[in-house]
Amino acid sequence: MEGDGKEGGNRRLDWATMNLESGGAAVKGDGGGGGGGNARPTKPPMSIVRLFLACMVSGGIQYGWALQLSLLSPYSQTLGISHSYVSLTWICGPIAGFVVQPIVGYYSDRCTSKIGRRRPFILAGCIIICLSVLMIGFSADIGRHLGDTKEHCSTFTGSRWSAAAVYIVGFWFLDFANNTVQGPARAMMADLSAGQHGPNVGQAIFSLWMALGSVLGYLSGANAKWHQWLPWLKTAACCDACANLKGAFLTAVILIIISMSVTLALAGEEQISKTDVDTTPGGACSAFIDLFKSLRNLPPAMFNVLAVTAVTWLSWFPFFQYNTDWMGREIFHGEPQGLGAKADAFNAGVREGAVGLIFCSIALGVTSFLIPKLCRKLTSRVVWSISNLMVFAFMTVMVVLGMISMKGYKPSLTASLTGPDPTFKGIALAVFALIGIPQAVLFSVPWAVASEVATEEGGGQGLTIGVLNIAIVLPQLVIALTAGPIDGAFNKGNTPAFGIGAAFAFICAVLALFMLPKTRGVSNVAVMGGGH
Repeated sequence: MEGDGKEGGNRRLDWATMNLESGGAAVKGDGGGGGGGNARPTKPPMSIVRLFLACMVSGGIQYGWALQLSLLSPYSQTLGISHSYVSLTWICGPIAGFVVQPIVGYYSDRCTSKIGRRRPFILAGCIIICLSVLMIGFSADIGRHLGDTKEHCSTFTGSRWSAAAVYIVGFWFLDFANNTVQGPARAMMADLSAGQHGPNVGQAIFSLWMALGSVLGYLSGANAKWHQWLPWLKTAACCDACANLKGAFLTAVILIIISMSVTLALAGEEQISKTDVDTTPGGACSAFIDLFKSLRNLPPAMFNVLAVTAVTWLSWFPFFQYNTDWMGREIFHGEPQGLGAKADAFNAGVREGAVGLIFCSIALGVTSFLIPKLCRKLTSRVVWSISNLMVFAFMTVMVVLGMISMKGYKPSLTASLTGPDPTFKGIALAVFALIGIPQAVLFSVPWAVASEVATEEGGGQGLTIGVLNIAIVLPQLVIALTAGPIDGAFNKGNTPAFGIGAAFAFICAVLALFMLPKTRGVSNVAVMGGGH
């Protein structure tokens, strides 16, 4: 009896932790590699073109995620949310990543719908994403109807709390829906590519669509002409910048609907029988308990990997949260709730920040092809350490540049500043582009090192992915909860957050050299995104 209990707990642990990254597989007789064990031998193999198109939904989701990263922190401040509290709106990301994906993965593994295991969740998630995006885009108009000021947006500089409430609700639903789609979509690619093409091809296609979605999303966010192309987007509650955000998010709805439809039509999932589903008792909650209990089974080297991973994410999250806001405030000397030139400067800076993120995505994609060779030559820990030294250097530049550009944040000197210094603007864009190099390391090497440690010293790949996700989520929660109070204490804009990020990056560069094992391989486990 005791042995049966342990076996059941291990089985629950396996699907829970594997679903955090690849969705796992819960069908009896499945090999555990990606859900392909229940495929019928007589089913004809899927062509590479169809496999590519079947993953289109990941590009649509990443398009919306790129808009979220580049536009929403600045936009929330125009509604009256203080800069000190912006970080709190991002708490939902790590919570959703840790809670939603494994739960959705569990139930999608056991789904017996006629349209397959993954597609029902992709469909439901995309519908919620579209509704959430519309809530965010039209939050100012909805807030006006709910009792916000009737003063025209071109002259009003106060808070619009009804609009802010609608925005926050939409933001949280968007993050939870993104995770509802992302897990099953990645798992479906593993399902469909198993056999003829292999999981490497499936995950490469998934990453390619995400890269395309990121570039297109940042391009859309950088576009300042949506309000001219679609003049009906402008209202008394929504001026030029707000209308541009509406236009960008409306295109996101269109692209998500198109990409979702293509994926649903071409995925070709088969219905699984209820008799083929793993019926291990306990449910999703028991799996989480098993996950935390199993931390004691980790090899010693894995704890070092988790510690370095956590510090690495402490250094990165400020950039993900404040990148375009920093460009709008510190470099373009704008104010999100300012009037006239100050508001225009802030919005121009946000768009320029989105351009910088395009360069960042390109640098990330190019560097990704070089990482395996660098790790084999220098070892993964040296590559990891160098990447953190680069983050330290770039964030230090951002701190110094911001302080100089803002004249030490002295109100008497900054009141008359409007628009960017060309030299400072060029340096800022260069930093945004070059930071894509260490970002490529962030999205691949930690997973690779953890996977290799699990292979060499034991512990299981599923457990490895699960606990590594904890090491990523907890630092994001820490930064989200503390960035606001720190910002309020120093009253120096985004500089304190980037200063903290630079300090953690330097600490991590040292820790990586002395704490990480000397590994050289790069596993097939890799993620793309930013913060989830």
